[in-house]
Amino acid sequence: MIARVRFIWRDALALLYAIRDRRTPGRARGAAVLALLYALSPVDLLPDVAPLLGWGDDVVIVPTILALAARSLPAPVLADARDRSARLGRRLPWLLPALGAVLVLGVAALIWGLVRLLGG
Repeated sequence: MIARVRFIWRDALALLYAIRDRRTPGRARGAAVLALLYALSPVDLLPDVAPLLGWGDDVVIVPTILALAARSLPAPVLADARDRSARLGRRLPWLLPALGAVLVLGVAALIWGLVRLLGG
């Protein structure tokens, strides 16, 4: 599971680097922007207010859009972007675990808040 998250993180970060490359086709840029807007948008297929289910669509749809965008990148652009992403990962090895910890703490806080709200 952690290995998959690392690949998704690497490819998402590489796609962000690739967006800035002038060799990147417009449809890849559009798909990346669409994925970002969908992730940040309060309007989802399943609202984020619904615990776990609301994030479930984000966990499936956003990586799917990012993967489709990455497939439309020329191989040299993708290779350069993945190289830059890997260099950042070597410089900041704590970043992914820190983001995971923030996510776990956020979910715990949300559950605690819902229990307090519904429990009295």
